[in-house]
Amino acid sequence: MRTLTGITPSGTLHIGNYFGAMRPAIDAQTRGDCFYFIADYHSMTTVTDSAERRKNTLGIALDWLACGLDPKTSVFWRQSDVPEVCELMWMLGSLAPMGLMERAHSYKDKTAKGLSPNFGLFAYPVLMAADILLYDTHRVPVGRDQKQHVEMTRDMAIKFNEAYGETFVVPESEIREEVAVIPGLDGQKMSKSYGNTIEIFGDEKALRKKIMGIVMDSRTPAEPKPDADKNLAIQLLKFFAPAEVAADFENRLRTGGLGYGDLKKALFEHYWNFFASARTRRAELAADMGYVETVLRDGADRARAVASVVSKRARKACGLE
Repeated sequence: MRTLTGITPSGTLHIGNYFGAMRPAIDAQTRGDCFYFIADYHSMTTVTDSAERRKNTLGIALDWLACGLDPKTSVFWRQSDVPEVCELMWMLGSLAPMGLMERAHSYKDKTAKGLSPNFGLFAYPVLMAADILLYDTHRVPVGRDQKQHVEMTRDMAIKFNEAYGETFVVPESEIREEVAVIPGLDGQKMSKSYGNTIEIFGDEKALRKKIMGIVMDSRTPAEPKPDADKNLAIQLLKFFAPAEVAADFENRLRTGGLGYGDLKKALFEHYWNFFASARTRRAELAADMGYVETVLRDGADRARAVASVVSKRARKACGLE
């Protein structure tokens, strides 16, 4: 059973990305056949600075490798290093009904938020379908907001199979119900668009300032706080500290005697220590970018070995060879 995960190089990753997507995806390496790609073609719908795209792509590679992606166990590559995906996009797009495309939530949401309506945004689900079908993928772990795109991929695969004969594996979406919503510094869902993120990697002084700047209420340290479980620092601490440690801080806050400043200091220390080994590993990788490029090239070779078989199968099925 092959699992595929796409990673868009859209900028600096934060702890919401880590707990929501990175850690579950990396943990999956121990359970089967995992393919991971950096979706640099997809980034072209919103990023028009070529230097920024290169920087973001390599930054994503560093982040995932530092956080535990094992290129010996899994296949990890840059999307644009396997150009067959663009040809398959055309094959699928030639059959994709306009009504199906117009129902895509993502296009409506992004243009409603002010993104310029362009063909790339509109055709995003077709390229995503090609990403998935090109590797005989069985499972695609996604959040609920992406489930529709996997359903569209299934529709395109079925339509192609009906038109030209059995060609593609029809994938299933895997919705991670257990993934918690990570609160941001303002209590909303952590998101770059809200400017409320805590980065996985970054300057220690700046990150400490961010965490110490979390706004609390005006109650004194001595006052009991019966709603301690709703305290933002406590909620975040539970992701980084051992369960018994987080429970102790929550109890101390609830009964009174723990100051908010001390709580935020503890949160920073546990957060900083949680990613200590990953920071060390990232620094080592950043000092040897030749190795990182080799990982991506080797991954592309392994991905292309699968893609070429599927591509040839599709070309033959629809009469292109």
